[in-house]
Amino acid sequence: MMMGSVNSRREAIIQFVVLGENHQRQAIKAVIDTGYTGFLTLPSAIITTLGLTWYMQEEGILGDGSLCMFNVFEATVIWDGQIKSIEINESETDPLVGMGLLEGYELNIQGFAGGLVTIKPLP
Repeated sequence: MMMGSVNSRREAIIQFVVLGENHQRQAIKAVIDTGYTGFLTLPSAIITTLGLTWYMQEEGILGDGSLCMFNVFEATVIWDGQIKSIEINESETDPLVGMGLLEGYELNIQGFAGGLVTIKPLP
């Protein structure tokens, strides 16, 4: 099970580790975004620091309905204590966790500042 908390802006935040080239590790605090169908977004500075491998470009639809091209990188994360290979979309925003990482898990959010966020595997 993974745990996080709701911040003062009412965002559900979790922390986990992204693994880079040459055994680099970086702890990431990310906002859970159930409207994002991908796995994880990271800004270019973190992608560069970790030396992640470029995979492809893909088109995505933003929340306002506009289309955007994203650079996609291959990465490995430690998710719920397990090593997991994922795709990361480059985006100059705070890191976002999408439904791709939450697939197969139950998400519970206590909807107030300081509330508990829990993510546990489905049976």
